[in-house]
Amino acid sequence: MRRRQLALAVAAVLLAGLGAWFTVAANGVRSGEAASNVAVVDAEATAEVTAAVTNAVNRIFTYTHEDTAATEEAAREVLRGNARGSYDALFAQVRREAPGQRLSVTTRVVDSAVRALTAGSAQVLVFLDQSATRADAEPGAAAAQLLVTVRREGERWVVTELEPR
Repeated sequence: MRRRQLALAVAAVLLAGLGAWFTVAANGVRSGEAASNVAVVDAEATAEVTAAVTNAVNRIFTYTHEDTAATEEAAREVLRGNARGSYDALFAQVRREAPGQRLSVTTRVVDSAVRALTAGSAQVLVFLDQSATRADAEPGAAAAQLLVTVRREGERWVVTELEPR
């Protein structure tokens, strides 16, 4: 009889311990980063951020040698922080060299995946195709991947980080 009582006591302690562990784990999931990520469950918000990022990437990475100013204006509208600084450094070279090379680039987002989405920020993995034409060479094409971080600014999304993948 004593042995049976001991076994029941051990089982009760184990069950109580497991119950406590599962409770702590469940609270961690509910209150952690995964709980605030609505990318999978909020189709409307996911579509909104996807459209905003697609539009921004297409606009800021498409330019013609005849009018780089239009692309720079688009960048001023949608880029902030680190994204703006790194883009400005890159585009300074484009502004210098594109007219002499008669270089034009068309960028088109072909697919994307929202990696994380909260009410105020998102990360979107973007797959894009770029085609380039220049006066002294055959047209060329390339594919690229970017991890784009955006944050909500009023009613719109602005790009704060651009990370090549």
